[in-house]
Amino acid sequence: MHSKTAMNPLSPKKLLLTKWTAVKPIAKQKHFLVSKVILPEPPNEKIEFVEIEAVYTKQVSLIAWRDLTNSELWIQGWQ
Repeated sequence: MHSKTAMNPLSPKKLLLTKWTAVKPIAKQKHFLVSKVILPEPPNEKIEFVEIEAVYTKQVSLIAWRDLTNSELWIQGWQ
């Protein structure tokens, strides 16, 4: 069985300002926004990390963008 994300692959360059719901709340927060895509040094390396911001508390966390493809951790959009 494939998740929706497997059929619609994510591109790290298109993640900015996308909305996500944590399957298990993180510090009592469920809804997040990708607030920043971390550009690598040197620039020809692959993008690996994004900053997510909790919608309610504005707390920012750094995560590997590929974690967003794990449907056991994240659901795209706000649920």
